[in-house]
Amino acid sequence: MAAAAVALRHLAPMGARLTHRGRAAGRLLQQRRGFRLSAPAAIQVTVRDALNQALDEELERDERVFLLGEEVAQYDGAYKISRGLWKKYGDKRVIDTPISEMGFTGIAVGAAMAGLRPVCEFMTFNFSMQAIDQVINSAAKTCYMSAGAIAVPIVFRGPNGASAGVAAQHSQCFAAWYGHCPGLKVVSPWSSEDAKGLLKASIRDDNPVVMLENELLYGVPFEMSEQAQSKDFVVPIGKAKIERQGTHVTLVSHSRPVGHCLEAAAVLAKEGVECEVINLRTIRPMDIETVEASVVKTNHLVTVEGGWPQFGVGAEICARIMEGSAFNYLDAPAVRVTGADVPMPYAKILEDNCIPQVKDIIFAVKKTLNI
Repeated sequence: MAAAAVALRHLAPMGARLTHRGRAAGRLLQQRRGFRLSAPAAIQVTVRDALNQALDEELERDERVFLLGEEVAQYDGAYKISRGLWKKYGDKRVIDTPISEMGFTGIAVGAAMAGLRPVCEFMTFNFSMQAIDQVINSAAKTCYMSAGAIAVPIVFRGPNGASAGVAAQHSQCFAAWYGHCPGLKVVSPWSSEDAKGLLKASIRDDNPVVMLENELLYGVPFEMSEQAQSKDFVVPIGKAKIERQGTHVTLVSHSRPVGHCLEAAAVLAKEGVECEVINLRTIRPMDIETVEASVVKTNHLVTVEGGWPQFGVGAEICARIMEGSAFNYLDAPAVRVTGADVPMPYAKILEDNCIPQVKDIIFAVKKTLNI
């Protein structure tokens, strides 16, 4: 028995070495076949599910967080963003409200002043005009008017901008409206990682945050990295992201038009034009430093947005570039691509011509590059 034990002790290291060699050989074979051996692969997650994850994680993390709005509870939300949350957290954390934006927004702002952290959902931001006094005069200004004594940690969120076939009263982009107001932070996600990370950061922020989502993106799947799947993942408010590196022209956008910019960049790359695409993510405070650094590199600027041109997000970007040192690096005037300066028509062919398309971005790029 003693001899057998000694033999086994000698065999054990040999077995470990053989196992290690087998694993190494397997890794080498996988590498030769083109397999990646890094962290677990990213998964596809829709923007809707990313927002649902963020709400679920923050409701679980902090008992002061609650969600209120029209149909957010028993119906699981008009767009199913809050699916399953009412059943999990109950009536006190996920609250259905009457169809009275001014009323439930005022309740939410008061709750924030009293120390809770409400997430106030508008079925569409067009309806936020019913409550704009609460958003601007009560939420945005109270911290300043109280000399910092009263914080208002609240998130106003919902779909913003053009959808499809909903005409003039349901198609406005409010990025410039709310981005104009000191006291508010304004975020505008594009991808699933943007949506999850920005919503979690907004809920944790001690200031009122307006989160402008896009209805047409809710069902779109995006790749979500392993890092973004963590409950600790947040996207810093006020920091843009370079979605594509380029050297010839800078494209700056937010929300759904970011995807159009990437499509245009892919088309232009086949013609030898390399576009740098910047996803703003945050409208206020705006990360103008990232835009300036890109303009210094590319010497050309095109802004793209779904909102109206006058006093828009693109107008602000152009003004800030003109006022800063990056202006000296421009080889051509900056060009804006915006929504048409009219109320949104109902007819589809007219609607399509009122919203920036990929062809419009390509035309603008060629115009600024004089090609």
